[in-house]
Amino acid sequence: MRFAMIGLGRMGANMARRLRRADIPLAACNRRPAVTRALAMETGLVAAHSMEVLIGLLESPRAIWLMLPAGEVTQTHIDRLASLLDAGDLVIDGGNSFYKDSIARARALEKKGILFLDAGVSGGIGGLENGYALMVGGQAEAVEIIAPVLRALAPAPEQGWLHCGPPGSGHFVKMVHNGMAHGMLQAYAEGFALLKGRKDFDLDLAAIAETLRHGSVVRSWLPDLTARFYQNDQALDDIEAFLIMNETQPC
Repeated sequence: MRFAMIGLGRMGANMARRLRRADIPLAACNRRPAVTRALAMETGLVAAHSMEVLIGLLESPRAIWLMLPAGEVTQTHIDRLASLLDAGDLVIDGGNSFYKDSIARARALEKKGILFLDAGVSGGIGGLENGYALMVGGQAEAVEIIAPVLRALAPAPEQGWLHCGPPGSGHFVKMVHNGMAHGMLQAYAEGFALLKGRKDFDLDLAAIAETLRHGSVVRSWLPDLTARFYQNDQALDDIEAFLIMNETQPC
């Protein structure tokens, strides 16, 4: 076994599940050992309660995929890995890290002979069944090492994942992708607000959302989700705005 994941939140856990469905041997670590043990019981992955134990489970060259919050948490883990891994090992950052940070991390790890990939991951909770879009930056030799994992995570072995270019390029593409997604969400929200506001037409928002899913130039997964929500609540009274406070700590 050469591959491991650190971080088993909603995205990381479902990615681990998809990999195990594809019979990819996998070890994993999470800040809450109980989460790792439960997922191990469910999927057959090998649970580790610490980063040191995790690395000890892997044969060289190792590949360790981080699914952690961007910023200090990710940097802390990469710094620890840099002191524990050997030359030729590989670190993959699958979080929403700033692309310039990814460039700097690649350069720092290169000095120790450790390979680095920045992987933008899109797909949300639907990725488990539908696969994930993967935007990868880094050296070609590192991409080749992790190619079986990318093929298993993607919607199809040769579809939905791309080696975008040098270090930083994967997270740059993902950053632009996120901007596109938020712009689309705003457009859909404003459009349905206009429809809802035309009271004299008594418009059926659920039926409109369903219609736009088929043949319309604005069809996408986002209207698919919108149509599903409108089926049960056209006022969307059951949906609340929320703020996710990230409390993830190093593994």
